[in-house]
Amino acid sequence: MGKVIGIISIKGGVGKTTAVSNLGAVLSRNFSKKVLLVDANFSAANLGLHLGIVNPEITLQDVLTGKKSVKDAIQKHDIGFDILPAGIVPKKVDPLKLKDKLAEIKNDYDFILIDSSPALNEEILGAMTASDELLVITSPDYPTLSCTMHAVKIAKRKGVPITGLVLNKTRGKSFELSMEDIENACNVPIVAVLPDDVKVMEALAETTPHSVHSPYAEGAIEYKKLAAAISGEKYADPRLFSKMKSFFSSTIPRQEINREILREE
Repeated sequence: MGKVIGIISIKGGVGKTTAVSNLGAVLSRNFSKKVLLVDANFSAANLGLHLGIVNPEITLQDVLTGKKSVKDAIQKHDIGFDILPAGIVPKKVDPLKLKDKLAEIKNDYDFILIDSSPALNEEILGAMTASDELLVITSPDYPTLSCTMHAVKIAKRKGVPITGLVLNKTRGKSFELSMEDIENACNVPIVAVLPDDVKVMEALAETTPHSVHSPYAEGAIEYKKLAAAISGEKYADPRLFSKMKSFFSSTIPRQEINREILREE
């Protein structure tokens, strides 16, 4: 049976949809997993737009209202994964039906990744309820940390396990919150650290995941390491500079330790 991972944040602009498309791309392309991406952000569907799907004929809204079957709405993407898109025009649906609809196809996939709403509403609760575990996207600033702490609190109240935090848009500046501060505030390990990279926006303009557009960029490598940990596999960074840096450094990055614990689990 496949694993359903909800990727959440209750603050817009943190990079949640970008994380869904990139993690799905590396799981399917680099680890040969059968992957389905689900756009459960019904109020402002963006996942399809990230991947060049502008006006899908059949949408997740059609599935939840009973007009179409879930298999009818699934599209195959050239990158290698499947996608269940939502319509860009909002329609009244019951997000809590998502779990039952995904249960019909769960055995067909290794991983189902859900892109949730960035607002605290029924949509994000529907994504949480449908998920076996969660990844929470955050960034190293106080407003986002506050929202992240709230999201973690709600997830724990709902009894949905949190795999870890993905720390996005880091710049290596002294004014940013430290990893230790963020982990202590949320009581959740950070499992990936993604730099703020203009090539992410360049990839978005080309409707291609950053990990496909720039496969040797730092962010792309982090997604590959995270995908390896999630799927219980190992991944070795192929870049010569990283190998030399690792050889001469006596300090193991915090996220590397957390990923190794996750992989073993």
